[in-house]
Amino acid sequence: MSDVNPASALRRRSLLKYTGALGAAAAITTTLSACSGGPESTNDTGADGKGGAGTLTAVIGYGNDGSWDPTQTASAFSMAANHHLYEGLLDTDPIDREPYAALATGIPADLTATTWKFTLRPGATWHDGKPVTADDVVFTFDRILDPGTTTLAKGFFVTWLKEVRKVDAKSVELVLRFPFPDGAPRLTLAKIMPKHVFGRPGGWEKATAGTAVGSGPYRMTAHNPKSNTNFAAFDEYNGPRRAAFRKMTWLTIVDAAPRVAKISGAGADAQIADNIPYANIAQLEKDGLEVGSGAGMNHLFLLFNTAHKPFDDVRVRQALHYAIDTEKMIEAALRGHGRAASSFLNEENPTHRRARTVYGYDPAKARRLLAEAGVKDLEIDLMAVNVSWLVDCLPTIKASWDAIGVRTALEPQETTAVFTKLDQRKDFQVVAAASNPNQFGLDADLIVRYNYGPENLWMRYARWADSSEARRLFALMDRATREPEPARKKEMTREYIDIVAENAVIYPVVHNELVTAWDPRKLAGTRAQAYPGINVLQSKPAG
Repeated sequence: MSDVNPASALRRRSLLKYTGALGAAAAITTTLSACSGGPESTNDTGADGKGGAGTLTAVIGYGNDGSWDPTQTASAFSMAANHHLYEGLLDTDPIDREPYAALATGIPADLTATTWKFTLRPGATWHDGKPVTADDVVFTFDRILDPGTTTLAKGFFVTWLKEVRKVDAKSVELVLRFPFPDGAPRLTLAKIMPKHVFGRPGGWEKATAGTAVGSGPYRMTAHNPKSNTNFAAFDEYNGPRRAAFRKMTWLTIVDAAPRVAKISGAGADAQIADNIPYANIAQLEKDGLEVGSGAGMNHLFLLFNTAHKPFDDVRVRQALHYAIDTEKMIEAALRGHGRAASSFLNEENPTHRRARTVYGYDPAKARRLLAEAGVKDLEIDLMAVNVSWLVDCLPTIKASWDAIGVRTALEPQETTAVFTKLDQRKDFQVVAAASNPNQFGLDADLIVRYNYGPENLWMRYARWADSSEARRLFALMDRATREPEPARKKEMTREYIDIVAENAVIYPVVHNELVTAWDPRKLAGTRAQAYPGINVLQSKPAG
């Protein structure tokens, strides 16, 4: 048992009012040669980066075997790594998410204009030594905006960005559909990729599998799926956030106990670890580690297959939410480091408002809704990802659903296995998974569009996008996106989030903190972030 008082711990460790899931500011970059293999590759190039000093070993509580394509991935490990391997025209600070010039030389002076011009940083090169050009920028955005290609990044851009034009070899213009200043921080999600590598036949498949050739401060030297990914400082990097470490090794350890053991005790050989279990906080602090966290959009959510009866009936979806004893879940599984969802958005989000439909624990109402829907003797196979804190929550869901007469079987499995089944459109009933749209940004429009939109991958999983209620939601979302007046935009966003809450197709059960720990005797300048993974681009060896 932890000797930390959960309520005081939640207050003390809410260092960040609004950011996402949790990690810590650490850094990576990746690069493989254009012809390197994908996940089967276990070859280390052996090449030392001359930049930086010392070696950093990090432990990540998420798998490194998901997609590595920056236009497609939502993998916590890959996204964190890609922020160090690749650059956007603009990137954002990992904590306050303010944009700064990365591959571009500056931020447009007038973000309310409908044309933004960017000039590329002189001397910027890819990890294979070739120069970064405007053709690479156009190539990347063409993929994202291509009407015939479904990518995760598309939903963050297609509503407001019309096209990207080459001006000359080192400059481009972004043509907007309407004024949209919120688009500037989103440019970090369009990691610019080399056309000569990924424009070849099979290039995007290689990107998915683990080939990484970027322009960032680190390059990839080895990628061993389900084990580790290694990085070295990129000597030719001349951008704003240089590598502080000569080498980095990121270990993927999903199970909590061995992950904690890597950073604590006499045998500790890592300097930083994310996704720390709440029960270990006090002991890690006692051992002299710095422990930080942040309250944000990290959450456990339920995804329903609306093509699988009876989950097409909103009353059934609502019933299963009302049935969950969230306070018991927060106390027993999250050790007080969470809140029952009162909206799709977490309470720290500036756009948050208590939704018209809030799923407080009400088993009687859950039974009544099931009866109204004519559902009896329901049996559910609950497929779930194996993220450690979420697995701790599953017994509460099972006990709650069993208590209202819904026989529930728990099926936790590797995250990649879950999403492979979803991508293959295999039948399922309900999925419990962890998510944090704050990986992508902070604005409410972006957060909702991560899960909801007419061409959204999640909508494809839920089989809901063609419903009349979904079409009504998407139309309201588009109108809110175009609204120029901030107060009116916020109110319109709150109104459509009420529709999201009422339908509960993809909807949070609890929002929770994630915790990162690091050794301050070995790492300086490290900051906790409120979304998964780490970012050490502003960290450095201590001393």
